[in-house]
Amino acid sequence: MHISDEKIKELELKANDIRVSLIDMLEDAGSGHTAGPLGMTDIFTAMYFHVLSHDPKNPDKPDRDRLVLSNGHIVPVRYATMAHAGYFPLSELKTLRQFGTRLQGHPERERMPGMETTSGPLGSGLSQSAGMAYSARIDGADWRTYCLLSDGELQAGNTWEGAMFAGNNKLSNLTAIIDRNNIQINGMTENVMPLEPLEDKWRAFNWHVIQVDGHNIEEFIDAIEQAKAIYEKPTVIIAHTIPGKGIKEIEFDYTWHGKPPTTEDEQKWLKELRTMRGKIEAGDSE
Repeated sequence: MHISDEKIKELELKANDIRVSLIDMLEDAGSGHTAGPLGMTDIFTAMYFHVLSHDPKNPDKPDRDRLVLSNGHIVPVRYATMAHAGYFPLSELKTLRQFGTRLQGHPERERMPGMETTSGPLGSGLSQSAGMAYSARIDGADWRTYCLLSDGELQAGNTWEGAMFAGNNKLSNLTAIIDRNNIQINGMTENVMPLEPLEDKWRAFNWHVIQVDGHNIEEFIDAIEQAKAIYEKPTVIIAHTIPGKGIKEIEFDYTWHGKPPTTEDEQKWLKELRTMRGKIEAGDSE
């Protein structure tokens, strides 16, 4: 499916706005994860503003696509994107991690309409997603299931049980999206517990594999469309992303995995994002 240059620019500008909201809400909270959410902003923007069949005014509609966030610690980017998409007011983002808020540090399904699962402990999301996709097949339903995973959580065995089940049952209505940013809480993945050769492992479990630049929205959307055309197996998109994307001083720095910005950081970073917005508008976002 062709996507126009105008639409791509619109999505890039929206992603920039979401990064602004992310930084603001994390600074207000004084706690939370920064690097992963910034790195996944382009993908969440593409999902909520182009890919998903969903309705913010009717978040539980039966024929909606299911989006499962397995690595729940990056949920600030999902909250920010959902707010921009109209699920709840932008002002509510300032309640992140506050007592009694719907915006918990890890997502809770019963607190927030449109949140398909509760997640915190890593490694469960793919098995849950495979179950959803399998149930859709039993029901003859057309909706699709998308599962977002971190690369670090691929070190959890339950992920591969889900992968084996999905591959065995040829769940072509399931697409997994891996945030391949190469970091985890205490270092680089290939130093902590190497994952490569990652593509070969997924192929061995009978998955169709696509590798993309996770910050190239057009390339990512093309991969989603390709996944829809694969009918005999599930698809995994290995999205290569930069943790902390958009803020040069923290990109690829794993120490920002679970650290929020200070007020001083926020002021510098918002200025950097304003500059980037101007470049996007001028057609020079490289």
